[in-house]
Amino acid sequence: MHRAMALQISLILIISVMPAATRAAAERGIVGGRMKIRDVTANEEVQDLGRFSVEQFNKILQESRRSHLRNYHQGGGSGGPLEFEAVVEAEKQLVSGLKYYLKIDAKQGRFTKTFDAVVVVKAWLNSKELLSFAPSPARRAN
Repeated sequence: MHRAMALQISLILIISVMPAATRAAAERGIVGGRMKIRDVTANEEVQDLGRFSVEQFNKILQESRRSHLRNYHQGGGSGGPLEFEAVVEAEKQLVSGLKYYLKIDAKQGRFTKTFDAVVVVKAWLNSKELLSFAPSPARRAN
């Protein structure tokens, strides 16, 4: 009898605590969803990842020019090297490591353009990898 009552009390406690624990986990971003990173301009880690993304893009661009492949800006554009300015928006997602979704402003020639980059950081391996880097779609005015 005492066992049954103890089991009931345990189940009631577990059921009552679950919603709060799930909500707290979601707010910390540990359930796999994207989380917006606030104040990205002051976040050195995010700015460093943006700089890394532009450097990696420039390396890829230089290598493609050596092999005479020109697949950047298929719809036009000079495709010249970029100069990092700033990460202007960022989100992160907990995966096997941290996946960062960055919106980066970079200069190409005289013009500042916005690019979307995805970077995975695996701190325990001391590694970061640029998964994608592309011109950001133009924003529509409301």
